[in-house]
Amino acid sequence: MEFFTGLDLEKLEKLEKLMSEKHDRTAWIQGGPAQCKTPAVQRDSPQRFVLLGAPGVGKGTQAELLCERLGTCHLSTGDIFRASRCLTPEERSPALDAALDYMHRGDLVPDSTVLDIVRERTRCLRCGGGFLLDGFPRTVAQAEALSELLEEQQIQLTAVLNYDLALDKVVARLSGRRTCPGCKAVFHVTARPPKVPGVCDHCSGSLYQRDDDRPEAIRTRMEVYEKSTKPLIDYYQSRGVLVTIEAEGSPEQIYERTLTALNGRAA
Repeated sequence: MEFFTGLDLEKLEKLEKLMSEKHDRTAWIQGGPAQCKTPAVQRDSPQRFVLLGAPGVGKGTQAELLCERLGTCHLSTGDIFRASRCLTPEERSPALDAALDYMHRGDLVPDSTVLDIVRERTRCLRCGGGFLLDGFPRTVAQAEALSELLEEQQIQLTAVLNYDLALDKVVARLSGRRTCPGCKAVFHVTARPPKVPGVCDHCSGSLYQRDDDRPEAIRTRMEVYEKSTKPLIDYYQSRGVLVTIEAEGSPEQIYERTLTALNGRAA
């Protein structure tokens, strides 16, 4: 992988995992002159989505299904930030350097810096295969900036998909998670239980419940999410592009519900 010189093997493996050849996102992860190994299929009507959803609603699973079946590319700003830690200074853009400085200090990355990072990757937004933008925007200011950027590029959003689930069900999902301290494997006491209760299937480590998976911590996180996201939901609702999907049931049921909602909107 010629774009990642000077990295150790472990870092290289992490980056390769982020950029599988099946859905290669080198241009999104790296930015600059980097090119994806697998060109997207040019579609007559590419689907372009923004994804919203609280922790525990299954948004990541839906992103995988939508990308797999609609041919879109999952553009996650979180993946950019995670990969940027593995790059040498010469391989990072000024915007990424600025973002890392904020993150190292424990500060939030400001809207202007996040927008600069996305702006560096506008050709990913123009990709003929479409996209699912995940992790951005997070605020109304970011949403307004994104709208201006898309208008500049003559790109129109298909919809903003908002996955919604009742608080008590989110708590049940997340509080059932158990993590292995050794290999970091994650299980669930009901949805994905280990073969032996409390014991990791892979390395026999003793599973534990992370502090942020405890019910009281989850409720606090959800309150913060709802408070910060409601203005964003209202913004997209007012623009007529918000599609709210109930995130109850199996991944396949939620996916079918998503398609039904989109088809109903297009009718």
